[in-house]
Order: sequence, then C-alpha cells, then structure tokens
Amino acid sequence: MLSSQVSGQTSLPPSSTKARVVSLSGALTEIVYALGAQSQLVAVDSTSTFPAATDALPKVGYMRQLSAEGVLAMRPTLLLATSEAGPANVITQLKNAGVKIVLIPSDHSFEELRHKVRAVASALGFIAEGKALEEKLQRDMTAVQLQIHSKTVLKTKPRVLFVLSHNGTPSVSGKGSAADAFIKLAGATNAVQEFEGYKPMTAEALLTAAPDLILTTKQSIDAVGGVEHLLERPGISLTPAGKNRRIVVMEALYMLGFGPRLPEALKEVSTHFFALAKH
Repeated sequence: MLSSQVSGQTSLPPSSTKARVVSLSGALTEIVYALGAQSQLVAVDSTSTFPAATDALPKVGYMRQLSAEGVLAMRPTLLLATSEAGPANVITQLKNAGVKIVLIPSDHSFEELRHKVRAVASALGFIAEGKALEEKLQRDMTAVQLQIHSKTVLKTKPRVLFVLSHNGTPSVSGKGSAADAFIKLAGATNAVQEFEGYKPMTAEALLTAAPDLILTTKQSIDAVGGVEHLLERPGISLTPAGKNRRIVVMEALYMLGFGPRLPEALKEVSTHFFALAKH
C-alpha cells in the first residue's frame, strides 16, 4: 500500500477488510474510541493513556522516538499519526515498508482537532460517526468559548507559566507550543513570550515573567516529588504564583493532546485560572 498524507479535507476510502490500526498519538487514539472503532486498534504509542481500555493494548514506544521494527512487529495495515511523530527517518522506513500512513498536520488549534476527527473517521470508514462527533465538539467548544469570553471581559487575564518536568529537569513553555495555545484558548496570557518551545529558565527570568499562577502536568509533579517541591524551586518560590501557592495540575494528554476532551479541559482550567488569579 502507498503511504498517505492527509491535509485539508482529503478523505481516504475505507479498506474492504478490517484494518490493523496502530495509533501513534494519544489524541488520535481517543478519537478512535470516540468513534466506536476501537476494535480495529492492535497497538498504540505511550501517550495513549485514555480511555483506560488502552492499558490492555501493546505499546510501540513514545511517538517522537519510534522504531520501525517495533511498529512493524504489530503487522499494521494502517498507521494514524500527527506531524509530531518521528524520527523522520523512521516514518520514511514505515512508508517504504508499504504501510498506509494517515499523517495529520499539528498546529495546536481547535481546527486541528476537527481535522483529526475528519481524517480518522474517513480512514476507518466511520464517516457518519465522525460527522456527529465533529458537530458535538463544535457545540461544546462554542459554549466554552462564550463562558471564557464572559470571564475575560470582566476580569484581567491571568499571567500563566507552564512548567514541564517529565524528566525531572523543569522547563517552561514559550511561544508556539501546545501549552501556549492551550493557555490562550483558556482566556489567559502565557507569561513567557521571549522564545519558542521549551527552555530552562533562570531564577531571574522567572521573576521577570511574574506569573500569577503555575500550570503543570500530573506527570511533572510526580517527577519532581510533589507540588511542594515544585513551588519551592529557586525562582518559582519568589514569583506571585509561588508566594501565593497558585498552581493548577492537569493530566498531560487531557491538557496538551488537543483531542476530543479539549472543550472539557478548557472549561475546567479556565475556571481554575480565574478563581485563583488575582483580580
């Protein structure tokens, strides 16, 4: 089979036999389940942690650090991935092996989520289910955006610092990341705009950023040994967020995956943002 890259509203005809699908994205895995197509899944990547049923599926590693051998061992007929999957040479190897790949561009937006739903539904032959899911997500997102807008009109947008520490060494998010997009969609301001992606920050830079609150993942809290250890780190402890112990902790995929739980996650985090931040 030829590899395929999905862009715009390209659709793929469903296979005449049930596909052996490997999902290389937690968000795409969630969409497969939301469509009711999970019986086609034979393996997933390590970011696929929701729903709980994914625990029973074989794992092929982290989506950014894949091995062709590990993926091909699952005998896939279809791979679902975003443009964040890699390394690039492994994706090329998988294409050369004749596996069909649905590769979806990732730009951390609601439109990206809609695109994911359309692409996965088309590839798996669940067109009607995909249309229904997309319409539900649009309704939910519209409602959440109205709620967030009502808060931002009445109150000052809080300055939020996103801290990532899955390997024990904290970095913070600048522009262009999933965290940056999530913070802005939730009606807040990313406290760090001086660089793109993730970088460690000095205590002085953290003080200059002056975040009203800290946003981080449950995995980061586990890696540093708890909320107290994070808030006591040099620099963080002296920020407005650190001094007032304002911190929001969420599960990584729920917050950063831009999957079908995005409206729910935005509603939850915006409530925390405007309840905790100074007015």
